[in-house]
Amino acid sequence: MARLTARPTPAPWRALVLATAALYFLVPLAASVVFTVDVPGQGVNLDAYTRILDTEGFLPSLLLSLELSAATIAVVLLLMVPATVALRLTASKLRPVVEVVCSLPLVVPPIAFVAGVGTVLKWGPERLSRTPLFQTFVAVQNPDFPLVLVLAYAVMALPFAYRALDAGLRAIDVRTLVEAARSCGASLPHALLRAVLPNLRGALLSASFLTLALVLGEFTTAQLLGFRPFAVWIVNISGSQAQMSVAVSVMSLLVTWLLLLLLAGFGSRRAPSSTTDRK
Repeated sequence: MARLTARPTPAPWRALVLATAALYFLVPLAASVVFTVDVPGQGVNLDAYTRILDTEGFLPSLLLSLELSAATIAVVLLLMVPATVALRLTASKLRPVVEVVCSLPLVVPPIAFVAGVGTVLKWGPERLSRTPLFQTFVAVQNPDFPLVLVLAYAVMALPFAYRALDAGLRAIDVRTLVEAARSCGASLPHALLRAVLPNLRGALLSASFLTLALVLGEFTTAQLLGFRPFAVWIVNISGSQAQMSVAVSVMSLLVTWLLLLLLAGFGSRRAPSSTTDRK
């Protein structure tokens, strides 16, 4: 006979908490959708959504934000993955230092951070105009692809990427995996690529998604530095096209939720069934 296990009955307070959370998130979203489709005197109208692609500046700002997101994700992962793995293997004593450094973007106000970046960008051309570094300061501020935003976003994403990668590394035995791969003749880089990184797929996806969400929604840094990615474009059109800006915000939120659901489904692991048959 098959062994049956009774499932615990969920407590009533759980349903109450879930219902409250659903109302907290869905009611403002529903109100935003109603605002975008309800035109006084005309009833329901979907023009705010159908005109999104034709609005001036939509595609350039969106493509710029996606390019900045891809570059920021690459910089953050190339910086944090070797660092977090090294903390597990050889440099565990530096963990407090790395945690403090990665937590600084949460402590320093964004306005102060942007003010410091702006001061450096203004100081460089004035003091280094006759040196080769002058062209570097000009290049990082190219409006077509502002590399300075990539560097700033990478710093701002450090706390989230570090926590995601650290949680993934805590779930596996990195030292044992590396030693097993080395005992089979693999070099250290090959062991990290073939033995460690496949087990960090969920952590890498989490760090990438958090970085993507930060870049797509960040406004203060780009606005004060004079660039116009997607978040700045939404705010700029809100004065003249309020329904359009809210419609774009709703679509962005829905796309972000969809990416989060895909991430959760792609990174999840199902344990094998433990049901056994006894005769």
